[in-house]
Amino acid sequence: MKGNELWGLLCVHQCSAPRNWESSEIQFATQISAQLSIALEQADLLAQTQQQTVDLHYAAEQQRILFEVVAKIRESLDLDTIFRTTTTELRRILNADRVGIYRFDPDSNFNEGEFITEDVLPVFGSAMAVKTRDQCFGENYANKYSQGQIKVFPDIATAGLSDCHADILAQFAIKAQIIMPLMNGSQLWGLLCVHQCDGSRNWKTSEIQFATQVGTQLSVALEQADLLAKTRQQTIDLQWAAQQQRILFEIVVKIRESLDINAIFKTATQEVCQFMQVDRIAVYRFNPDWSGQYVAEFVKDGWSKLVGEGINTVWENTYLQSHHGGRYINNETLAVNDIYQACHSECNFTILERFQVQAYAIAPIFVGQELWGLLAAYQHSAPRCWESSELKFLAQIANQLGVAIQQADFLEKTRGQSAQIAQNLKDLQDTQAQLIQTEKMSGLGQLVAGIAHEINNPVNFIYGNLNHATDYTEKLLSLLELYQQQYFDASPEIGELTEDIDLEFLLEDLPKLLLSMKVGADRIRQIVLSLRNFSRLDESQMKAVDIHEGIDSTLLILQHRLKSSSDIGNIVLVKEYGNLPLVECYAGQLNQVFMNVIGNAIDALQSEKLSDRKFVNPQIKISTAVGQINGDVPSAVIRISDNGSGISESMRERIFDPFFTTKPIGKGTGLGLSISYQIVV
Repeated sequence: MKGNELWGLLCVHQCSAPRNWESSEIQFATQISAQLSIALEQADLLAQTQQQTVDLHYAAEQQRILFEVVAKIRESLDLDTIFRTTTTELRRILNADRVGIYRFDPDSNFNEGEFITEDVLPVFGSAMAVKTRDQCFGENYANKYSQGQIKVFPDIATAGLSDCHADILAQFAIKAQIIMPLMNGSQLWGLLCVHQCDGSRNWKTSEIQFATQVGTQLSVALEQADLLAKTRQQTIDLQWAAQQQRILFEIVVKIRESLDINAIFKTATQEVCQFMQVDRIAVYRFNPDWSGQYVAEFVKDGWSKLVGEGINTVWENTYLQSHHGGRYINNETLAVNDIYQACHSECNFTILERFQVQAYAIAPIFVGQELWGLLAAYQHSAPRCWESSELKFLAQIANQLGVAIQQADFLEKTRGQSAQIAQNLKDLQDTQAQLIQTEKMSGLGQLVAGIAHEINNPVNFIYGNLNHATDYTEKLLSLLELYQQQYFDASPEIGELTEDIDLEFLLEDLPKLLLSMKVGADRIRQIVLSLRNFSRLDESQMKAVDIHEGIDSTLLILQHRLKSSSDIGNIVLVKEYGNLPLVECYAGQLNQVFMNVIGNAIDALQSEKLSDRKFVNPQIKISTAVGQINGDVPSAVIRISDNGSGISESMRERIFDPFFTTKPIGKGTGLGLSISYQIVV
C-alpha cells in the first residue's frame, strides 16, 4: 500500500512442490510487506519534496525574470530595449527554441506583419525581417486574440490549423507554440510567440501562466510607450500652437495699435517667415481683372526680391484670371511639397522656376466676402513637406490680414465722412431730445387734462347743489324758529335734545359751514381751470393767448415745491407783470418752457443750504413787459431769475447743449433748456 492506495503486491512463490505455510511465515511476510509500504510512502514524499523544490526554484526564477521585465519597463520606455530583454530571458527560463514579438501591419486588417524582436537558438533559422501574409488570420484568429484569448499548441500537426496558417508556421520550423496577444489599450497590436522547433512539447501550466504574465507586462509597456509618445507629441504641438498664438497675438496687437496697412504687412511677413522657417513670405493683391502683383514680402538673404523700390513683379497666371481666383475664391488653401512632382501647367511651372520656387503654400485673403489677395509661403532651397498645422496657421494669418485691410478701408471712409457723421449725430441728438421731451410733456398734458376733467365733474355737481342746500337750510331754520315761537313750552324730551345738540351754536355755525364749502368748491374749480389752461390739449395750432395765464398755471402746478423745507426757507415768488396784449404762440409749448425754466430755478435754490446763503431768503422773480426786436418789431419780454449762486461762464456756454446738465446723476436729463431753446428760438 502507498497511503490508502493499492500500489502493488509482495509475492512469495513455491514452485517445486505444494507447501503448508506456517503462521509464523505468513506473519513475517506480512511485516515485510508493511515495511515496504512505508518505504514506498517515504520515497513518494521525498520525490514530491524534490519536485516542489524544483518548482519553487522555477517559480522564483520566473518571478525574477518578471521583476526584471517590470523594472525595465519602469526604468525606460524604450520598446526595443524592453523587447530584447524580455525575449532573451523568457526563452532562457522556458528553455524554448525561439521567443519572438510579432507586430501586425496597421493597414492590413491583421493579415500581414513581421517579427520585430526575437531570441532564437543558433541551430534554427531567424524569423526576423520576414514579411508574412496570412489571409486566414484576420478572419479566423484576430477577433479571439483581440478578446484576450491565449493559444497553446502542444503539437502543431494535430492542432487543426488552416492550411495557410500551418504553412507559415512550417516556414519557421515551428512544432509547438504558446501565443499571447499584445494589446495597446483595446487594440490588438501584436503577438508574443514562444516556439518549440525540435519537436512537440507538453506545455506546463506554470509555463503558460508565466508567459501570460510577461505578455501582460509587455502590453502595459506598449500602452505606456504610446502614451509617452502622444504626450511628447502633444507637448511639441502645444509649443508650436503657443508660438503660433504669440505671432498671431502680435499681429492682432499691431492691427489694434495702428491701421497703417504697410506696417502691418511688414510685421506679419517678417514674423511668419521667421516662425515657419521658410525662405519667403509674400502678400499678393489681385487687380480688378484678376491679374495682380506683390505688395509686401519678407525674404531671407540670397534670394531675389519681389517687392521694393523700382520693382513691380506681376504674376501673370492665366488660370486665376480666367477663373476669377480659381480655388481661392472658395476660401481653399493650397500646399505643394515639390513643384516637380505636381501637375502644373507649363506657364505656371515656368514662373515657379523663374522665381526659384521648389515648394509653396498659399492661403487666400478675404476682405468681407470678396477675395482681396493671397498670402504665400515659398521654399526656394529645397522641397518641403507642409504640416497641416502650418497651413492652418497661414490661413489664420491671412484672416487677420483681411480684417486689418477691412479696418483700414473703414478708417479711410470714416475719416472722409467724419464731419457729416458729427453733424448727423448732433441733429439726431437734437431730434431725440425734442422727441423725448415732447413725449414727456404730451404725457404730462394728457395726465393733467384727464385729472382736471375727472375732478371737474364732481366739483361742478357739488358747487351746483351748494346754492340749493343753502336755500333749503335757511328755510328749515326759519321753520324751526317759527316752531320755537309758537310752541315755547316744549316737552322735556325736546328740551333735553336741544341742550345735547347745542341748537343755538348749530343755528349760528351751519350757514358759515355751507359758505366755507362753497368757497372750497370755488377754489377747486379755479385749480381745475388752471390745469386745463396749462395742458392746452385743445390748442395744437398757434393762437392768441394770455401769457400771464400760462405762467400762473405753471406756478400753480409747481406750488408744492415753493413751500418751506428743512434746508431752505419758503421760496419768495415776486411777480412783476406788465401790460401785455394777447400773444400769438403755441400755448402748450410755451407753458413747457415756463415749466423747465422755473423748475430749474427751484432746483438751483434747493441745492444750496440755508447756512450758505448768508440769511438771504430764496427768491424767484418773474417780470413781463413789451419790447421790440431789431428796434421796430414789438414782442413780449419775459424774464425769470433767481437769487442763487449761479453757474460759471464756461458752463453757461453749454447750457443749451442736449444732455448737458449741472445737476447730480439721476436728478436731471440735460434736455429741458435744449428743448426750451428750440421752442423759443
